[in-house]
Amino acid sequence: MNRRTLLRLGAGSALAALATDVPALAQQKLVLKAADVHPLGYPTVEAVLAMGRKLEAATDGRLSIQMYPSMQLGGEKEMIEQAQVGALAIARVSVGPMGPLVPELNVFNLPFMFRDDTHMEQVIDGPIGDELLKKLSDHPTAGLIGLCWMNAGTRNVYNSKKPIKNIGDLKGLKIRMMGNPVFVDTMNALGGNGVAMGFDQLVNAMQTGVVDGAENNSPTYATGQHYRYAKYYSLTGHLMIPEILVFSKKIWDTLSKDDQALIAKFAKQAQQEERKLWYAMEEKSKSEMQKAGVEIINIDDKKPFQEAVQPVWEKYGKQQAELIKRIQDVK
Repeated sequence: MNRRTLLRLGAGSALAALATDVPALAQQKLVLKAADVHPLGYPTVEAVLAMGRKLEAATDGRLSIQMYPSMQLGGEKEMIEQAQVGALAIARVSVGPMGPLVPELNVFNLPFMFRDDTHMEQVIDGPIGDELLKKLSDHPTAGLIGLCWMNAGTRNVYNSKKPIKNIGDLKGLKIRMMGNPVFVDTMNALGGNGVAMGFDQLVNAMQTGVVDGAENNSPTYATGQHYRYAKYYSLTGHLMIPEILVFSKKIWDTLSKDDQALIAKFAKQAQQEERKLWYAMEEKSKSEMQKAGVEIINIDDKKPFQEAVQPVWEKYGKQQAELIKRIQDVK
């Protein structure tokens, strides 16, 4: 037997050994890193943890989710960037930062887009919700897969200076907004001074007077103990923005079709499970706010607020007029 034959046999043996190892490699455990700016116990965090338990059970422990809550991996901007490069598998983010990536998503960011919670849920649970997730997943440069939607309630303005009882009371107040021009323009249209800022910077900004307050839903306000810095919580109801669970496309493309289908299935279940947790959390938050001495201000007439933001609709909604009409027509 000559040297060349021996080399051929050696190569063949190596390939055979590699082939034998393929099933073993396929069965390797994969821990999917997930992140959220909110703490343990928050509905979005708990829904993803439940999704991880299902995934672990369905794959006999081969796939699992490790959650990094409470801004451990940075704010939403950082989480999106980490998911895009594959350093993070799953991120729960607001639609706000996603609008600049996928223009159609900005329709959810328009002020007073939804009539109420039921209207919003009908939209995200239906064809429009699925279409927008697909638009994100198919985007050539976003680097993200849209898994599902999550409820995030109604956003209201809170500040340290005074109760906001009418639109005139917002004048001159520096209010933190998410980093999307739609939101800054919305606050400016309402007479306030919109300041784009990451959620992870907000508490320090309120402590130091860089901003007078912010706007958000009651669970975020309560769990973040923002009432320590801004005790006037006014029910402006200017925004109702669903949130989105995204998956890193870099990691997604390494998964088998079966694993992708499993993750997609449990994500859709998480969309409904988070909703139940959300409404329970809203009730709990209101009770905590009352105990903390927060002044909750009802606003009887929202019409001046709705009229003031029409220029925002003109600026950002014109190109998506057909999609907006479809959303408004959902019963």
